[in-house]
Amino acid sequence: MTIDGKTDNHGNLLDPSTSNATAITYDLCISQCGPGQEPFQWTVFSQQFCSWLIPWLALVSQLPFGANDKLDNLESMLLTLGSPTLAAYSLALTVLNGRWIGQLFSKYRYPNVKNAVRILSSLQQSPLRVDTDDVLLASLIMLPQNDEWWEELVVWLDFPHTWSISSATSIVWVIIVYIFTIVHYFSQDAPGDLNSNGDGVGSIGPLWLWLLPIVAGWLQLSPKCDSFRLHQAVDRANSIAYFANQTSQPIKGENFSRRRAIDIARSEFDEARMDELSTPPIYNYARFLPWVQAVTVVSNTFGIICEREHHHDPVDPGTEWRDRNSGVSLTASQVRNYSLPRPGSVYRSKYAWGLDGSALSRMFIASAVALTLQWGTTGGAIIIVWFTSAFGEHIVTLSSLIRC
Repeated sequence: MTIDGKTDNHGNLLDPSTSNATAITYDLCISQCGPGQEPFQWTVFSQQFCSWLIPWLALVSQLPFGANDKLDNLESMLLTLGSPTLAAYSLALTVLNGRWIGQLFSKYRYPNVKNAVRILSSLQQSPLRVDTDDVLLASLIMLPQNDEWWEELVVWLDFPHTWSISSATSIVWVIIVYIFTIVHYFSQDAPGDLNSNGDGVGSIGPLWLWLLPIVAGWLQLSPKCDSFRLHQAVDRANSIAYFANQTSQPIKGENFSRRRAIDIARSEFDEARMDELSTPPIYNYARFLPWVQAVTVVSNTFGIICEREHHHDPVDPGTEWRDRNSGVSLTASQVRNYSLPRPGSVYRSKYAWGLDGSALSRMFIASAVALTLQWGTTGGAIIIVWFTSAFGEHIVTLSSLIRC
């Protein structure tokens, strides 16, 4: 076909009858295809949108929520979708914290240490508060009457958000859709081309791939994030807690005061700490420092008492040492003195916020994992789109003109 406007790759005009042209002029493009964009085809878009994107959005329903306020749950969902890095950071912190607290308490040989690890680890999704005044925490650890407190709270906190048939089905379906996306991509006549009418939606697979390990990770960790059940479990346990007083007989906490050794914050007037009160696990980033501080306080108290027990220090200097299960009743002053560090003890509150090298390293590792997950998936999707040429009806028309 003889047509004016054929050029080579450098823009040099060629003979109108040549069939070796590799490009055309802008005027020829406008005259043949028009100045407007390619018309949008709803049928193509809706079909591929439902095929490639909807399964990923359905996977969002498997994320753990748990806040009493539905608006907070919606906000946590949008925060997860809008900031994969933050979601991965909170998940990685939770995993690392679980390993850290197990190692921290592993050196103690004292009743209820294992229960303490399980309880403190389960309360990562809540604004944990620890009160050491008036021998509240020391009484909770030392008095044998409180063994039931530790055992019952472990049971009442056992309400996991974990794997189910629906969650497993959603994940399997997403994996199948992603496999179909890859097969569809390489089965085209010209692999590497994305049809502008809808094939580009298929590249959504790599873009949303980060959601798969996030959902699977939270299902595996089984976070305790139901706000109502968390408060109910802690309240029920605190109702059976005993505390030492000036007499030789401990009294129940509800008859002592409204303060508790281990509790969950109910409200917060500091606007900068509002995220800490929201129990969805994505907010674990906001609870990291307060939680580490609380765990460090409990760990130091366990360590001091365990060390005294190991050296058979009597509750009263100059008296004979007796085991905690010997039936001897303790007064508040005895419990207070026993929870003070021995001379030369290593169990001291060295860090006001528990910010030792371990805490900083966990923050660094969690940040690296989150950024790797974010840009390993989103970055891959960007590269796919960047190096893939568009392919639509107008391109077909222009290619025909060049070959003529």
